[in-house]
Amino acid sequence: MAEQQQRPSIMGGHARRGNRGMPVEKPKELGKTVARLWKYVGRHQFKLILVVIFVISSTLINLRGTSVIGAAIDNYILPGDFVGLRLELLRLAGIYLLSAILSWSQLQLAVNLAQHTVADIRRDLFEKLQVLPLRFFDTTPRGDIMSRITNDVDTVSNALNAGISQLISSLMTIVGILFFMLSLSPRLTLVTVVTVPILLAATRFITKHSRVYFKQQQKVLGELNGIIEENITGQKVIKVFVKEDDVIKQLNASNDELRDIGVKAQVFSGIMGPVSTFINNLSYGFVAIAGAVMKIHLGVITSFLLYSRQFARPFSEISQLFNTLLSAVAGAERIFNVMDLDPEPEDAPEAVEITDVKGRVDFENVDFSYVAGTPILKNINLYAKPGQTIALVGPTGAGKTTIINLLTRFYDIQKGTISIDGKNIFDIKRSSLRKMLGIVLQDTYLFSGTIYENIAYGRPDATEAQVREAAILANAHEFIRRLPQGYDTVLSEDSDTISQGQKQMLAIARTILADPSILILDEATSNVDTRTEVKIQQAMLTLMKGRTSFVIAHRLSTIRNADLIAVLRDGEIIERGSHKELMQQKGFYYGLYMNQFSEG
Repeated sequence: MAEQQQRPSIMGGHARRGNRGMPVEKPKELGKTVARLWKYVGRHQFKLILVVIFVISSTLINLRGTSVIGAAIDNYILPGDFVGLRLELLRLAGIYLLSAILSWSQLQLAVNLAQHTVADIRRDLFEKLQVLPLRFFDTTPRGDIMSRITNDVDTVSNALNAGISQLISSLMTIVGILFFMLSLSPRLTLVTVVTVPILLAATRFITKHSRVYFKQQQKVLGELNGIIEENITGQKVIKVFVKEDDVIKQLNASNDELRDIGVKAQVFSGIMGPVSTFINNLSYGFVAIAGAVMKIHLGVITSFLLYSRQFARPFSEISQLFNTLLSAVAGAERIFNVMDLDPEPEDAPEAVEITDVKGRVDFENVDFSYVAGTPILKNINLYAKPGQTIALVGPTGAGKTTIINLLTRFYDIQKGTISIDGKNIFDIKRSSLRKMLGIVLQDTYLFSGTIYENIAYGRPDATEAQVREAAILANAHEFIRRLPQGYDTVLSEDSDTISQGQKQMLAIARTILADPSILILDEATSNVDTRTEVKIQQAMLTLMKGRTSFVIAHRLSTIRNADLIAVLRDGEIIERGSHKELMQQKGFYYGLYMNQFSEG
């Protein structure tokens, strides 16, 4: 849109290519975001309770098996009671089998809980996007919006899939092991836990320093992805300017930097394994020596050795889980930031549906600013009688597209009134207002689907004959008929199956079928060649017949037959009249027209 550069971002921050390859963000309001995320999890309370019960049961039963091993050594192996040992082994097998079944069950429930929670979040976010004002989409980079729907939601999903059950399991393991160890020998328990502060300090030190390298790695990876994306997208420009060698050098430099930082990150983080093993071995040694000195039974010492091995694991898991959970909360915060945005204002209580529209449109003393203190439109007075064609011309940034945005209520005026058939547009339901308007934009958008579905988009109940008639009126039927699948040809937004001009004809056919009362054409032929333009002009004349039309024109030769031409400059209408009248005045419009004529 012509004035988009004057609109500030309402989301803050910089445009991003997406989360991929970006460093971990820290949430700004951790507690508030966690509480809100927990409400989503709490929607599936029954599943959550079952997950907690199964995790706790599985963990405690598994830990109970360790104490059974120690008891078996003291009560059956050392005394040589192998009959009793067989029964104890069967008991042990039953314990571990039950633990495995409960563990598998909680995994299934946890995944189910996570996916239902994420589906709720994704649905609520997408529904919110449908009611946000156009200002949000004009001022927020599309990549950033996509990042919130995909990357941020996936980050939350990944954390919930593993995080809930793993966190509960780790905490329960710590509590359970302490309970069983204390029940066996309080003194030996003190010996076992003495290495925990050492392990925590080592984990904290390694995690803190490796995180720096991983952040650098992610940053460089993001830059590398950006280079690759730009070069794939800009291949024609690269080849035209013979820049292949330069871009290869650029990628190699970034690739080498990523390799060096990646090596440092992986090597440093890899220290955690050997360090953890070393500290665990120290713990084994302390327990074995202390047990011997205290003359504790062999079975108890064996149980303690097994417990001490298990005791270090949950601390390491929680440490590794921390970044994942932190990243998920940051992603959830970005999602909730969108959900908290104000939607389009609700219709006024007295707003009504409007039918049988004649097409009279009046702008009276309209002022508008995208940013307070920076006026875009100043005292606009513009009147269109039913069936008239009003052309809006002027330099880039003059306010032409803004007038259209106000008529459609994509933005709301700050001063003045806009009325249709004498009724203020604020007294008309927004949905009713937009149904009476047909818009053909400079950049045509086609949805994924067949040509038939795209034409019938605004009127899905249309018959096949009506769709075909609309295509004929838009001069699109002939090229559609020549396609191998005809009206069943599948298109997408970036499809190369048809040309830009043909896409424009489909957009016109779509608008013809919708049968609007008021028509808006926003530089609809600026991106096509002269021959195609003639066909599109013929289709537009058919479309405009009997309708009030507003035409934003780049090529002034296309609007010479307009009933009224309004010339805008710096947000004001400085000239108005027919083409002949404006040419006779030899003012600003005359200069614009003659410049284009001389350039042609």
